[in-house]
Amino acid sequence: MPNNPCPIVPHHGGGDTTAKSPVTMRILGIGASAGGLAPLEQFIARVPPRSHMAYVVVQHLDPTHKALLPELLQRATPMPVREARQGTLIEPDCVYVIPPNTELSVVDGRLNLATPLESRGMRLPINVLFSSLASAQGEQAIGVVLSGMGSDGTLGLQAIKAVGGLTAVQQPDTAQFDAMPSSAIAANCADIIAPPGDLPARILACLAQGPKQGAPGHLETELEATPLQRILRLLQGRTRHDFSLYKPSTLHRRMERRMAIHGIATLTNYADYLQHNPQEIDLLFKEVLIGVTSFFRDAPVWEYLVDSTLPELLARRPREPHLRAWVVGCSTGEEAYSLAMAFTEALEKLPNAHDVTLQIFASDLSPDAIATARRGHYPAEISSSVSAERLARFFSAHADGYQINSDIRDLVLFAQQDVVLDPPFTRLDLISCRNLLIYFDQSLQHKLIPLFHYSLRAGGVLLLGSSETVGRHTQLFAPIQSKLRLYLRQDSAQSSDIRLPVKSLPPLSWIAKELPVSANNSSSQTTDNLQAAADQVLLQVYAPAAVVVNDEGDIVYISGRTGKYLEPAAGKANWNFHAMVREGLRTPIGSALRQAADQSEPLHLPGLQVQLPGGGMQSVDVTVQALREPTTLRGMKMIVFRDIAKTHANPANKNKSTTAAHQAYAAELQQYQDEIQTLREENRTSQEELQSANEELQSTNEELQSTNEELTTSKEEMQSMNEELQTINAEMQTKLDDLALAQSDMNNLLNSIEIAILFLDQNLNLRRFTDRASKIISIREGDIGRPLSDLTTSLLYPELNDDALNTLSTLAFSEKQITTTNDRWFTVRIMPYRRLDNVIDGVVITLIDITATKELEQALRKDLQS
Repeated sequence: MPNNPCPIVPHHGGGDTTAKSPVTMRILGIGASAGGLAPLEQFIARVPPRSHMAYVVVQHLDPTHKALLPELLQRATPMPVREARQGTLIEPDCVYVIPPNTELSVVDGRLNLATPLESRGMRLPINVLFSSLASAQGEQAIGVVLSGMGSDGTLGLQAIKAVGGLTAVQQPDTAQFDAMPSSAIAANCADIIAPPGDLPARILACLAQGPKQGAPGHLETELEATPLQRILRLLQGRTRHDFSLYKPSTLHRRMERRMAIHGIATLTNYADYLQHNPQEIDLLFKEVLIGVTSFFRDAPVWEYLVDSTLPELLARRPREPHLRAWVVGCSTGEEAYSLAMAFTEALEKLPNAHDVTLQIFASDLSPDAIATARRGHYPAEISSSVSAERLARFFSAHADGYQINSDIRDLVLFAQQDVVLDPPFTRLDLISCRNLLIYFDQSLQHKLIPLFHYSLRAGGVLLLGSSETVGRHTQLFAPIQSKLRLYLRQDSAQSSDIRLPVKSLPPLSWIAKELPVSANNSSSQTTDNLQAAADQVLLQVYAPAAVVVNDEGDIVYISGRTGKYLEPAAGKANWNFHAMVREGLRTPIGSALRQAADQSEPLHLPGLQVQLPGGGMQSVDVTVQALREPTTLRGMKMIVFRDIAKTHANPANKNKSTTAAHQAYAAELQQYQDEIQTLREENRTSQEELQSANEELQSTNEELQSTNEELTTSKEEMQSMNEELQTINAEMQTKLDDLALAQSDMNNLLNSIEIAILFLDQNLNLRRFTDRASKIISIREGDIGRPLSDLTTSLLYPELNDDALNTLSTLAFSEKQITTTNDRWFTVRIMPYRRLDNVIDGVVITLIDITATKELEQALRKDLQS
């Protein structure tokens, strides 16, 4: 993993041109939720104390409950664990933990705390942290997702991966709740997948694979031409896309990242690894196409487009009702939709331009990016780049983000396309190709600028990225706003100045060839067989016209004259029957062809009407039959045409036959009219019933949709609360374990000092006692909760209960020497029981055996008296 920050290779046009400055300290973000305490402790415990990285921990916490996470994690590591504070400077080898009811992010090397704007069930604090790390640290950023429910963290890991950072995920089968790790893995944004205790070593090993800061990359110094070419050939063979014209430095960075993940040191070994692992080629392809994009990026550019460029385009084209634009390298669609919204806003500012429409063609090399763009669904974080007015107007809010409205979606046509290899879109008014050219070498840049000139109409506009220019092609484009990288197509460019990259298009050998049609050369065949010759003449002169077609409808054989029924289609030569058959025959014959495949008997279509080339009408009988013999014709179908000759009536019977025919037609017509009327009434009744049922279903659907939205909101809130409760439960369980241990320690301490102690509550009921006390006062475990006055004691101390009451009420210390029934002496001390919060909650009675002291005292007195 390289430590020197650098621009990231995007989907075509989707890169981030902001170079990150070298950062000596990495910041590792950790996200966890339900079931996350144990893996957090395992992860932190395995981090070396001197890793020279800072660790920021975000966990879903109850906003109303004081978190115990810092002190719990402190037990697992010698590094200092601190609760995050606003503006704290991040230091290496420290752990920072999110406080409750906040969102934690990293800005300029400091911690930034903010109050969540979303409701309790909608908060995604892990995404917030990871996204800020991606922005602040670039490819230095590291994100780790541990156990938890939901999908928080996935979008953040995608942001880190997009800028070239490192991502790691807990192995799902080791997580108590595997939803968050599984979501990140399903989104293909996990570089490392391992148990939590193994993740630190894996991450550090991956970082150790990269070149040292300030040193030239190791890939640049080895003899790499052959292995690099092998890798590019493997990429082209599997994906069809040629990356040989990309800048070598951009390719090296992406390969270094994949090599570091697999622990591979040289390009030669990586080429061998790719050779035996085709799935790694797919991963490298996606790595090269990582894109960073957002809505309305570089706001001044979009303001100028809305205020000046688009209105000028609309004003220049009063006779052209359709504007056409091409967004090259659209990535996940944000820029294409931004252009659609900008066009809509610009159109509203013009008084007479509402009859103008816009068609945006948005292309990208990545099929995954195109699929995301077509869905038009984006996370809630887009509110930081899209104004509230635009969100309300062009988006529909959903529980998990925003959906682009259909009127904006319909303006954009997304397509997977390689701008280097595939033919371009043409007759365009605007081309947006931002932050793509910087990743190509100069030879490819010099080919694409003329291609854009060719694709634009006269007066078209070219928009490039902030770090891109048209270079030496000033005869093709003149600057409109140099600072904004807006250029106007020059119509006076000489043809000699325009060199299109025709060699980049697919070779002609790749173009699918039409099915060859065998010429009917039977007339040129000679035969000595008289019968065969006669049969041939009969077939040519008297047999009906016919054609044989295959399963796809392509004509493979023609017999007789078929000009009345077929005519070549305009444009490229096409021998498909459906394209050549004349109007009037296409629909019934097409239906018959589908039916004939399932039956052995021929289908007859009598009395079809076809318009002749001269303008008249011809009645024709058509027979369609599926062929099963001989074997060479099996699966094909024959279509036979027979003209119906016009009949001439006898003049003698003309009037009679005409009258009979008219009567028959009138009766048949009346029958049809009656049937039609009946069908109309039935249809009207059915329509009314369907209308009523439809209204009921719409009402039910609205109610169910409302209920579903309420249930979804409740589910998310309950899930959030459940995660918070899981976290609190884990903390409480840890606390209970600590309290149990402390209680055990206290019992052992009290029993080891051989002092009789009684703990009484405010009612002077027994709360706790030591084993030594049970030998002086008759008590056992079952006496817990009994009043002091009910206990039997060997002490000759009837005032014990009164003195305890006095101490409880006055807080005065009491100490007396009391003898027992068996002539033993004890110092009885009574003092208030004071809790940690300075509240008096009972009394403590201590009994110290002073019998030996008393005996010694009596002996000394006897000696003195004697």
